Amino acid sequence: MATLVTTEPRGTIGSNWTKVQNFARDSKTRARRALWRSKDGWRQLTAGMEAEDLWTQFKAEAHASSNLYKRDVDWQAVHSQKAWKQPFKIGAALFAGILKKLSPARRVLLLFTLILALLSVIGFQFLLITTKVEFLAAFAGMLILLVMVLGDHVAMKRDIEIAREIQRWLVPRVPPEVPGIDMAFATRPANTVAGDYYDAFRRAVDGPLLIAVADVSGKSVPAAMLMANFQASLRALAGAPGSLSQLVTDLNRLACGNNLNGRRFTTAFLAELNPATGELNYLSAGHNPPMLVRQDGSIERLNSDSMPLGIELTEKFVAGTTILELDDVLVIYTDGVTEAQNERDEQFGEDRLLALLQPRIKERAAVTLSGIMKRLDDFVGVAPQHDDITCLVVSRT
Repeated sequence: MATLVTTEPRGTIGSNWTKVQNFARDSKTRARRALWRSKDGWRQLTAGMEAEDLWTQFKAEAHASSNLYKRDVDWQAVHSQKAWKQPFKIGAALFAGILKKLSPARRVLLLFTLILALLSVIGFQFLLITTKVEFLAAFAGMLILLVMVLGDHVAMKRDIEIAREIQRWLVPRVPPEVPGIDMAFATRPANTVAGDYYDAFRRAVDGPLLIAVADVSGKSVPAAMLMANFQASLRALAGAPGSLSQLVTDLNRLACGNNLNGRRFTTAFLAELNPATGELNYLSAGHNPPMLVRQDGSIERLNSDSMPLGIELTEKFVAGTTILELDDVLVIYTDGVTEAQNERDEQFGEDRLLALLQPRIKERAAVTLSGIMKRLDDFVGVAPQHDDITCLVVSRT
């Protein structure tokens, strides 16, 4: 009996093997593309930040957000309670604080979803509603609240970004070109918008160079609005003839009219510099005394006993006078520089700033400023920024 053996043509076997190879190659390509897309999606999701940086940012944001509700806690009353009662007291106060900040409709929705979630957890069925339906309804309610809050946040963030752009227009992006004057400045808001202000312009075509650094009390939008008001007032008043003392007196009068019943004030340092002679008339209204580093390394503090603007309407502002010699360095800053804190809650302080400035005589202003900001960054590390930071460096060349 003969056995019939069928064989597939060699060309067919080679074709099938080629298909298998192509399929394997295509599968590897698709897998690599999927892996690349997933990595690219993760990079976009995290903005390229590492896990440690994400956790640090989350802790900082959680701490900043919790401060909004911690203000509603009567900590003195909490500490008067027994130890086992304190967590419940704090939790109740925080929950009440959250409810106060919601609209009535959202309060009702939040309470309703929490009740449904509680019923589903304990297994209690309400009428014909099963525990699964209760859980889904509670989840849907929380999701609706989350979407509404995110919508508010996005709209508010968009408005704040617009306010930030407007604020950037109010301050110079580059120093004015004045023969014989080398200047550099930098600012970093603690939030999206800041209450710090700096400016430099000539009061007249050939007049003295007016230099201003101010710090409005508070942070964020309220301080930024008062900062914008201060900028408009300074620009308007500086165009009129008059001494530096008269200019600051007029600024104080306007600030007192916008101090929200004494709740807001502004510290400011203003100076008029004659580029040709180096004569510097200055006035500090409650501001950090700027540091004038002389060529021999000595430090002169430009102190003033005047009160901040917006506190006392009848305050007398008296200007001081000094000479900014060639290669002297004048550093004007807000308290966000010296009060910057690291992770150990240590402040940068004036001593570190002084030690940093003395070896930097005869440097370009931009180089000196860059050294200050870098040393500040190294000191602070990953600690969150608590206050607006502004620094201005001036020298004569």
